[in-house]
Amino acid sequence: MNYLKDKKVYIIIVLLYIIITVLNKLGLLNSYLLQIIMLAGINTIMTVSLNIVNGFTGQFSIGQAGFMAIGGYASALFTTILFNTSSWPAYAQIPMFIFSLMMGGLAASIIGFLIGLPTLRLKGDYLAIVTLSFGEVVRASIRLIDYVGGPRGLAGIPRYTNLFWVFLFTFLAIYGARNFVNSSFGRACISIRENEVASETMGIDTTKYKVLSFTFAAFMAGVAGGLFGHLLMFLQPDTFSFLKSNDYLVFLYAGGAGSISGSIVSGLVLTIVPEMLRFMANWRIVIYSLVLVMLMLKRPEGLYGGKEFKWLKPKKRTVIAGNKGAEITN
Repeated sequence: MNYLKDKKVYIIIVLLYIIITVLNKLGLLNSYLLQIIMLAGINTIMTVSLNIVNGFTGQFSIGQAGFMAIGGYASALFTTILFNTSSWPAYAQIPMFIFSLMMGGLAASIIGFLIGLPTLRLKGDYLAIVTLSFGEVVRASIRLIDYVGGPRGLAGIPRYTNLFWVFLFTFLAIYGARNFVNSSFGRACISIRENEVASETMGIDTTKYKVLSFTFAAFMAGVAGGLFGHLLMFLQPDTFSFLKSNDYLVFLYAGGAGSISGSIVSGLVLTIVPEMLRFMANWRIVIYSLVLVMLMLKRPEGLYGGKEFKWLKPKKRTVIAGNKGAEITN
């Protein structure tokens, strides 16, 4: 039954992709609206990645934009600087794009592991200060590296990101997060969030699982950064400032920390709504802020705090007892 439910979700996602593509071909969706939809997908990936650390593991990281920057620049390094893939044959460009995204995710995860190993021994405000500093160090360091454009930014990045790749990687991020949370690793992370001292007492290596979740989240953020760079065709270090990390914190807690469904809803809604209010000029920021304040007052747990869509819920397991022992079936 769970397989059939998942199959329905896959069909819905494919149909949604086809509908958006057809609307675009018919001219009912212009390039601006299509780009907003793709940015919403990228923001969803970033929010889900932050949820792994803050929502499910209970740590307070506020430097996620730093991993996005590492992934974006590392990915662009392969397609723009080391190899000018725009002059390659069409059949070779896409495999290189996928490779560059994986390298961006790998670079971010390696840095995430190296940063997380010492810093995740810290707790509370200290961890927040370190991750904030890390994000600013990344931004300042990129500004000093002229090889990748320095403060001017890196231009000429080929536009490989399209609706298909955003749909695919957004789905993979959500599916990967669901499987991670429902695995033994995810359960250990949730136990750390609920009571770290009790988890250590039960024999859980808390530092190991915190670093694991941090590294996994960094990989997802790195891939999102690669998609972002190959969508806008330009990367500038100041784009990945503390304000960018703060945006994703707002997305996370407005949607509901500890809820993948909340990350999906907030990533989509909080990307699209400000653009819908753009006709109100500067007043749109005031209205957007008031909506967030009201949301936090009325639903402090977020839109989907503690809840999930049916297809994101853990699979139920049934224990069948018999003469020869017990058997667990899905």
